[in-house]
Amino acid sequence: MHAFGMYNYLHCDAWYQDSVYYIDNLGRIMNLTVMLDTALGKPREVFRLPTDVTACDNRLCASVHFTSPTWATLSDGTGRLYVIGTGDRGNSPEKWEIMFNEELGNPFIIIHSVSLLDSEEHSVAVLLLRIEKEELDMKGSGFYVSLEWVTVSKKKDSKKYEITKHHVLRGKSVPHYAAIEPNGNGLMIVSYKSFTVVSVDQDLEESMDEDRPEKTKVEPLYYWQQTEDDLTVTVRLPENCAKEDIQIQFLPESITITLKGVQVLGGRLYSSIDHESSAWTLKENDGLEISLIKRNEGLTWPELVVGDKQGELVRDPAQCAAIAERLMHLTSDELNPNPDKEKPPCNAQELEECDLFFEESSSLCRFDGNTLKTTHVVNLGSNQYLFSVVVDPKEMPCFCLRHDVDALLWQPHCSKQDDMWEHIATFNALGYVQASKRDKKFFACAPNYSYAALCECLRRVFIYRQPTPMSTVLYNRKEGRHVGQVAKQQVASLETNDPILGFQATNERLFVLTTKNLFLIKVNTEN
Repeated sequence: MHAFGMYNYLHCDAWYQDSVYYIDNLGRIMNLTVMLDTALGKPREVFRLPTDVTACDNRLCASVHFTSPTWATLSDGTGRLYVIGTGDRGNSPEKWEIMFNEELGNPFIIIHSVSLLDSEEHSVAVLLLRIEKEELDMKGSGFYVSLEWVTVSKKKDSKKYEITKHHVLRGKSVPHYAAIEPNGNGLMIVSYKSFTVVSVDQDLEESMDEDRPEKTKVEPLYYWQQTEDDLTVTVRLPENCAKEDIQIQFLPESITITLKGVQVLGGRLYSSIDHESSAWTLKENDGLEISLIKRNEGLTWPELVVGDKQGELVRDPAQCAAIAERLMHLTSDELNPNPDKEKPPCNAQELEECDLFFEESSSLCRFDGNTLKTTHVVNLGSNQYLFSVVVDPKEMPCFCLRHDVDALLWQPHCSKQDDMWEHIATFNALGYVQASKRDKKFFACAPNYSYAALCECLRRVFIYRQPTPMSTVLYNRKEGRHVGQVAKQQVASLETNDPILGFQATNERLFVLTTKNLFLIKVNTEN
């Protein structure tokens, strides 16, 4: 139900403003492009699916994704993938041509696609989603989500496109968001339950096997302990290592240990030390003991040298007991130990309905495109996922998260490893307002962030505009201040009782698709 019951049947072509597409029940892809509000044409057919989709029993909705200004990917809902050269869609009439089509098993929907071009070949990477029946593990629903990353390529001197990569990831929840990076080097997923890689290409598997060393227990290079004031590091010395073979440099932020002319440990310390008070001594059993004095007393270090995995922390039992005691007040053996206490820990009656978050906490994962290993994981905590929107078609789609009462829009950047997510817009109080809309079906915002909108399953569309300066200044008596800006909220009611099946927002208009009509709501006027 989560994967296909709330499917958005209206597709926005982010490369061309105010151009939307839908696939009707005859398998025709219909397009409506708005140039002038006074001269609205009827939707026109640009392509028809070659197969009779009604013949397939367990088919899903047909889906389309616009990969680039001249390419699109298409699924007929029966398990067949089409890669289509559309030509320049800004020109009329459009001539869509099938460049690749192949049966890929069970039905799927297309979530995202990107076009990759270099001097040697052109590739289209597509992300497919399907729900598969769990054959062995019958825990939970008995189903799992399969995300498939398929790359279709054509070499410069070749005539046809063929599948060159096929990776499969599996999870137990439908992802809120999944997108391939524009350069094809990674994949980002926001989901409640994590995804794991279950199958990768044969050649990739072989190269991964070669890289995988034999698992043998490696003795740590050093052991370390800590108290509130200092750290003790013990290093095993190589044979015949004399005092003059040992060189240790203490700096406020770093340490370097050299034995017999070879640096065995060096790098930035987790926190600063008093380097003048730090010292080292030789032990009888070929051991070197280093004592480091913490500059920030009481700070617990999770690691000695940042990023170094050669050592092992030896925990002192007394220290563990002290930490457990320090955390004792956060836990209790009983669920609500003293309900009649003057101030209960939480009064659920004081919470409003829209303050009750989902109990689930989603996480954002990035997978490397070559090794398929996880490179980044961010726990979103109580920052509830709201919707995604394409602001710049050359970038990945943005996602909107609830932060307290507001909604913040984030743009992922694949090229910046340190700043992978950039905050680009805020919708004030939208997190709070949307939570009270129990019947909401689709959520969207304008690519220029001028407004956000949501629709219910039937009739009603809510528009939330960004604050704008007022011609006359209002005076807030309660707070004793002047108000120069006001954010307007509007409700549009559609003249139909047909269910809403699709919803898209552009800078000027909202497009709402029902079973029988396509409605246009003019939200912003130019100038």
